[in-house]
Amino acid sequence: MIYTCTLNPSIDYIMNVPEFESGTLNRAHNTSFYPGGKGINVSRVLRRLGVGTIALGFTGGFSGNFIKQFLSEEGIEHRFIDTDIDTRINVKLKSSDETEINGPGPELTTDQQEALLKQVDEMTDKDTLVLAGSVPSTLPPDFYMTIADICAKNRTKFVADTSGKALEGLIGKRIFLLKPNHHELGELFKTEIDSIEKTVHYGRKLFESGVEHVIVSMGGSGAIYIGENKTLHANVPEGVVKNSVGAGDSVVSGFLAGLTQGRSIEESFRFGVAAGSATAFQDDLCEEKHVSEVLENIEISFIH
Repeated sequence: MIYTCTLNPSIDYIMNVPEFESGTLNRAHNTSFYPGGKGINVSRVLRRLGVGTIALGFTGGFSGNFIKQFLSEEGIEHRFIDTDIDTRINVKLKSSDETEINGPGPELTTDQQEALLKQVDEMTDKDTLVLAGSVPSTLPPDFYMTIADICAKNRTKFVADTSGKALEGLIGKRIFLLKPNHHELGELFKTEIDSIEKTVHYGRKLFESGVEHVIVSMGGSGAIYIGENKTLHANVPEGVVKNSVGAGDSVVSGFLAGLTQGRSIEESFRFGVAAGSATAFQDDLCEEKHVSEVLENIEISFIH
């Protein structure tokens, strides 16, 4: 089973306001609600690509119930731990510019933290855990590392998509897949990464630290894969970018879906980049038909 874990989920409330003006009444002409959080995004795309998944994390209150109901309606199993506190709501205001107002994360008790760690400890070497997104301020700063150590002990495949201190703390851990973007990779190594050559150089440092598969997304410059005796570059197809939220999560979903369905490393990487591109071209996360439409325009080249 592929489990995903979102420590700090949300409802993303998207409001389209034609000409937003600060300090006065504005009327949205279109609104929508989605469950937010990187791990939840991974689960939603995996399900759309025909792969079973179980979503873990913390939810609470009426907003937490919305997330659980939404995922149930999409056929996604979930085993969230109840916090008794309303899950945060993030407002994304789309006008000539995009403005985001994110609500505060939950205050998590020691018992709630231990309940999640128990779920992780019950996983086996046949399972995969995708831990993605930010760490609530009430959690210990080494919480990602604790989960990584439990996965290593049980030989559970551990996938991480995070940044900052959480990413820095994972270096040297046993990781199946790590997917930073080039900005996060540069922040990690305290440098600016502005070329494919630099991406490959620093991506290989992650591989050499114990990461089995490294994927670095580079926006319009495509993506780089680094693995055992293999370095690949994928382009991104042309299209109108409507949505940057969830594109990186979709790359993770597509790559894992490809491996689960028996595709080669090259084809799984290609499938992942296609999923990420397809999400960028949609208002919400991609469907399988969207991935198929862009897949033929993704070219993989080998880097020596």
